[in-house]
Amino acid sequence: MTGETKKRQVRIGFQTSIITVFVGVVLLVGLTLVYLSFERVTAITRTAASGFTEKVAQLGADHVDEQFKNVRDNLDILAGLPAIQEADIADNTRLYGLMAAMLRNNPQLFNLYVGYEDGSFIEMDVIDRAKPAFRAGLKTDEDAAFRLVVIARTSGSAPVTQYLSENLIAVAEVPGPTGYDPRQRPWYVEAFKNDKTLLTGPYVFYATGEPGYTLRTPLKEGRRGVVAGDVLLNRFEDMLAEQKLGQSGQAFLFNDAERIVGHPSMSRLMAQIPERQDDLPQLGALGLPAVVPIVRSWRNGGPAQQFFDDDAGRTYIAAVHRLETTGSANVRLAIVAPLDEFYARIIGERRTLFALALAFVGATLPFAFWLGSRMAEPLRRLAEETDAIQRFDIAERPRIRSVIAEIEELGRSVFTMRSVISSFASFIPRPIVRQLIETGSALRLGGSRREVTVLFTDVADFTAKTERADPSQVMIYTSRYFAALSDEIMQHHGTVDKYIGDAVMAFWNAPADDPDHTANACRAVLACLAANQALDKEFRREGWPSYDTRFGLHVGDAVVGNVGSSDRMNYTALGATVNLASRLEGLNKSYGTSVLVSSAVRARVGDAFLFRSVDSITPKGFAEPIEVSELRGEKAMANEAEIAMCRRWDQVFASIARDGTAEAALVQLSGFLHDYPSDPIALFHARRLRSSAEGAAA
Repeated sequence: MTGETKKRQVRIGFQTSIITVFVGVVLLVGLTLVYLSFERVTAITRTAASGFTEKVAQLGADHVDEQFKNVRDNLDILAGLPAIQEADIADNTRLYGLMAAMLRNNPQLFNLYVGYEDGSFIEMDVIDRAKPAFRAGLKTDEDAAFRLVVIARTSGSAPVTQYLSENLIAVAEVPGPTGYDPRQRPWYVEAFKNDKTLLTGPYVFYATGEPGYTLRTPLKEGRRGVVAGDVLLNRFEDMLAEQKLGQSGQAFLFNDAERIVGHPSMSRLMAQIPERQDDLPQLGALGLPAVVPIVRSWRNGGPAQQFFDDDAGRTYIAAVHRLETTGSANVRLAIVAPLDEFYARIIGERRTLFALALAFVGATLPFAFWLGSRMAEPLRRLAEETDAIQRFDIAERPRIRSVIAEIEELGRSVFTMRSVISSFASFIPRPIVRQLIETGSALRLGGSRREVTVLFTDVADFTAKTERADPSQVMIYTSRYFAALSDEIMQHHGTVDKYIGDAVMAFWNAPADDPDHTANACRAVLACLAANQALDKEFRREGWPSYDTRFGLHVGDAVVGNVGSSDRMNYTALGATVNLASRLEGLNKSYGTSVLVSSAVRARVGDAFLFRSVDSITPKGFAEPIEVSELRGEKAMANEAEIAMCRRWDQVFASIARDGTAEAALVQLSGFLHDYPSDPIALFHARRLRSSAEGAAA
């Protein structure tokens, strides 16, 4: 009995096992799908938060940089004044008025001052920008708005300190400092040791008891000296307060010594270190222990955006950005914000949906599986869409829809982002837009020298053809014409620079490298000719005049980059190479040709394309003559008759250049014109030679 009992084993029914396996598989698959879906949402949320925080940090850094740049510009203006250069500082009311205006327009400035090599000195302070104790220590009239100190060694007058009202009316005057020598001050000495560094500090100013920097620059002309100004960092408090994210985010400035040099609550932080009133608060005063390791990690090459959790488990994102104008002072901008404050809705909905999935997956397994699949699919498509945009694949696609509000919002955001980038690419060359998307950098003024192939086009007699036409029709047909030429240029790796009236300027080998740029430019010109001819047929059928286009092509070095202003710039090429390409286009009218290229283009791709010589010219600004040729087509596609005509003409052209007299050259031309009586280049040289012969006979 006992043996039989031992042999007995637990058994379950087939139906139960199938249900158990099915439930286990469905639970595993369903919960896995739900988990993966929410993991994807988390990844997208963090990616979006990282990108958004970086943009906010960059904008904040640009704003701070702009403040320093404004001060620097004012110092440059002050240094360029004849009165400053000549040390005409005594009783110079016009100079005092300009300095006061600069101080009024730069609220972050406490003062402006200039020191000279002979010990002369002028300083103007805004009294009420310092602490109240500063005014109390001066013991001056309450109407005094400015303090003016003048030490004019050249004139021999005694140093004087004046207190001026807001309208620069003197309200008091006392003797100036007799023992003060600007030449012994660090800001004066360091300006000549390292004139590329704009700032000194940060440090706590003696006069004001507040932290700040000294901005200084040596005089470039006139008397030897230094122009400087003191910037109070507490003036950045309101600006930094505007940069924060969410309700408890913080934006602050710090230096390499891990000291806070700017904060929305700088006064409070300074008050927390009463034992060292001449020092600046440390990063630990923020109450976020992870900030210091993040800053150190970033300084050692780590990422600029990092996530961390505080002691309570709350997730934060931190972003660090450099300030370009601070030089060796190495001031940085940091933004720290809790992730849940500006993505709280997505995170909250994620938790709710996850809890509902856990509650109902057992009762509604098929529906849970279907819902998980439906949730995963749009997220996958959203990821594919964002990856495509990053690859600059901005072809129009339908908007991704979802019953989940957050995914629907993400789909709308991605759809809007693609539309914005597509519109942006209509005004900026597509390679530039692609470069900005891939690198995440901002457009900046400046350029570099590199070899480019430059193209200029123009429509012959455009004004005569369109001056009496309906302007709206002119715009429609000209836009069709530009679209046809631009498509061919871009398909052959060219960058359309600009449209100038009815002309097009384009270049190759910028911004992206193109080792075969000259050949691609020649192919683009030939493709533009074909497209132009096809378009002219359509125009004539529609009763519109044809657009006969002339082309000029040259290769050489040019300065390529962004020119203009900070709020409106143009990516273009500048230099003699561009001017010569434009000149070649204009010469087509004289020779009756359509495409003229320089000898540099012919030498570069002469083995692949068919050319014939046109003339030798010396353009304005060029010391040596330049051989000009006509581009006829690609050799691989040219027929024997075309090749023979070009070869024969080059022989005739060489003999014309070689023979010494116009009569002998005309003999050489007569045979060619007999076979090609309407050739425009031969007719041009015949006319010129006949004119030369007639002039010699006279």
